[in-house]
Amino acid sequence: MLASIQNVKEIREFFEALIAEGTSFHPDDDFSDYIVTETQEPAYSESEAKHYNELMAQCFEVCEIENVDIYDISMEIFLVKTGMDKLIPLPSSNYIE
Repeated sequence: MLASIQNVKEIREFFEALIAEGTSFHPDDDFSDYIVTETQEPAYSESEAKHYNELMAQCFEVCEIENVDIYDISMEIFLVKTGMDKLIPLPSSNYIE
């Protein structure tokens, strides 16, 4: 996992890694709230959740500086990586390279 987020490319890498882990995430959610459905146990350790929350805060900062929509980025990546883009239209602005 990335140590920090400095640009939109790294935001994409972070979001893609979360999806690869099987996390259906939302940028506004606290990672300490995620659970493994089958076991009802936390999906992330306290230190992992803290690190992921810090990375997400950095994502918001980069998006504000770059004037891009974090929700569009996350939705596009989720739809493309899960194949759901065949059923659901992508947001209007395209951040997928």
